[in-house]
Amino acid sequence: MTTLRYSSVCSTNQHGFTLLEILIAVFIFGVVLSTIYSSYVGTSRIVTETEYQADIYSMARITLDRMHEDLESIYVSQNPEPAESDEDNITGSDFVGDDTEIDGRDADSLQFLSRAHIIFSEKDQPSGTARIEYYVKQSEEESYFVLHRSDTPELEEPPGKGTGGLVLCEKLLSIDFTYYDAKGEEYDNWDSTTEAFKGKIPSMVSILLEFENRLGAEAPYMFLTTVTIPMGGETKEAESDARDHRM
Repeated sequence: MTTLRYSSVCSTNQHGFTLLEILIAVFIFGVVLSTIYSSYVGTSRIVTETEYQADIYSMARITLDRMHEDLESIYVSQNPEPAESDEDNITGSDFVGDDTEIDGRDADSLQFLSRAHIIFSEKDQPSGTARIEYYVKQSEEESYFVLHRSDTPELEEPPGKGTGGLVLCEKLLSIDFTYYDAKGEEYDNWDSTTEAFKGKIPSMVSILLEFENRLGAEAPYMFLTTVTIPMGGETKEAESDARDHRM
């Protein structure tokens, strides 16, 4: 009888979770897990976009710094006019900026002579001047542009227009050059081989870069700078007179 009473007492003290308690616990666990996951995804997205934005700002800074140095080091040669067979390549005092579009977006190009030749290895020979060209090509994988910079020493055979060079930056939505003469008048293009700008280079060049914003296509990242060009607006004859006067 004692044993039976003891078993009865033990059986009445043992009990488990009810189905309702289990469902409530599962629900609470799901809410906590969902909150943690949402926080993780949000933080990960912020980190990714911050890194992407930092890359864009870095590319823009490097690109504009490079262009700034190239344009400030612009060179007006005293060489004779080029032959007709060389009309596709920049020679002499040519400064050619084309206002072009690709798929309705600005895709301007620019070429000129500059003293800012970049030496990539010890085998490269120092050069006083180089033919610099900026041009864009559309990416094959995505809808953005890739900006190229061609740098050829003046005495070497340059590549064809819009070819060669190295990638300067990617993820460009547009690139726009604006030119200003000595009077401050604004031009969308500039060609020193034409009568309108014969032998002249602009006094200032404004550069506008637009990069893709993955968080909002309607608000791209925009970077603008203006470069003042020494001897800008002068003809090569005027520069020669100024040089002789200084001597």
